Amino acid sequence: MENQNKNKMQYSFNCVVLAAGKGTRMKSSLPKVIHKVAGIPLISHVISTVSQLSPEKTVIVVAPGMESVQQAAGAVSPSSKFIIQNQQLGTGHALKVTESELKGYAGKLLILYGDIPLITPNTLQRLLETAQSADIAVLGMRMENPYGYGRMIVDSRGQLEEIIEERDATPEQRAINLCNSGVMAVSGRYLFPLLEKLTVNNNAGEYYLTDIIALADDMGLHSHVVEAEAAELSGINTREQLAEAENIMQWRLRKEAMASGVTMIDPASVFLRMDTKIAPDVIIHPSVVFGAGVTVESGVEIRSFSHIEGAYIKSGAIIGPFARLRTGSVIGVNAHVGNFVELKNTKLGDGAKANHLSYVGDAQVGAGANIGAGTITCNYDGVNKHKTTIGEKAFIGSNTSLVAPVSIGAGAVIGAGSVITQDVPDGNLALERSQQIIKQRKPK
Repeated sequence: MENQNKNKMQYSFNCVVLAAGKGTRMKSSLPKVIHKVAGIPLISHVISTVSQLSPEKTVIVVAPGMESVQQAAGAVSPSSKFIIQNQQLGTGHALKVTESELKGYAGKLLILYGDIPLITPNTLQRLLETAQSADIAVLGMRMENPYGYGRMIVDSRGQLEEIIEERDATPEQRAINLCNSGVMAVSGRYLFPLLEKLTVNNNAGEYYLTDIIALADDMGLHSHVVEAEAAELSGINTREQLAEAENIMQWRLRKEAMASGVTMIDPASVFLRMDTKIAPDVIIHPSVVFGAGVTVESGVEIRSFSHIEGAYIKSGAIIGPFARLRTGSVIGVNAHVGNFVELKNTKLGDGAKANHLSYVGDAQVGAGANIGAGTITCNYDGVNKHKTTIGEKAFIGSNTSLVAPVSIGAGAVIGAGSVITQDVPDGNLALERSQQIIKQRKPK
């Protein structure tokens, strides 16, 4: 998504992302933060968002065996430092293990979690802005159903006094609807001294990071709440919450696309990726799915039930309905890819057409060529893939099999039903079919 924080004041800070949780409620063999929203891992969303604010250093806390998390986060921010939390003893303990990397830093430490993919740069910017005049600033949210969240206790002056985890809260405290997101900015001068005072005197037997608020209050430090939308701050712990986050992110991407000049006839049925690039004046019909690495130029029309990934579609092209474009495909200006046509690693020239029921793989198709219904490029011999080349304005008759490697010359014509195994020169006609035999039936 576009950097929403440009033209805003930048603040100096270091960032810690806690990502060591196993996510047992996901019922998965994968680390929780590797599950995806809009095609990229949760942790990648978080690292990408905070990177837009240019932290001096990003430290990511992971559990042993989470190489996949390190790989995903490192792909977004190669300079990130990874710290292993060998025992998961709570969020406070997760911060303690970063002391070797961050001790002595007196600036603001932004503390995030790897399972909040919907948080935006603008919200983090507001948090950091508030933190400039506070010792601790914490993001809070108003919840209609606050079940499962820590409650934020605020005094009459608006000062945050304490955060109580739900399992430790009284009935009166559980009635509070201002909930803790866990995201905070803390003065580096005080964080580790506060962490040293944490105890496990709670129902979970863990070191709660949230306990530093009451400790800070006792020391006369100032803690403030910055409120933001619950949908943006909610963590993901279950598959249902993952689906809810996907829905929110999809609507963000759809609205962004439509605001830039893209027409979506039924936006709710169009699914985008974070890296989808669509120019103005593109028309997208219902039930279209974009995979990774798609770029669409202006004036393109994508019809219903098309699936597109790793493809570049040039201006004026018409795709679908029921088309599949796979990785490496480039669709030329004003080219047509019709119903039940699959392209893979194929360059379809300007004005070329493949309108019906065809598979074209590992091919170069010249401008103005026509691919008849039922055409197949037989690109795989069981061991290797081979290329098919079709020249400009060539005509490939229906139900033709082109056995690669093979080249069809410019302006050549292939008769319907042919199996072509040899190159066809420019302008020639090639036919390959058995002789038709008609036998008279004997009367009964």
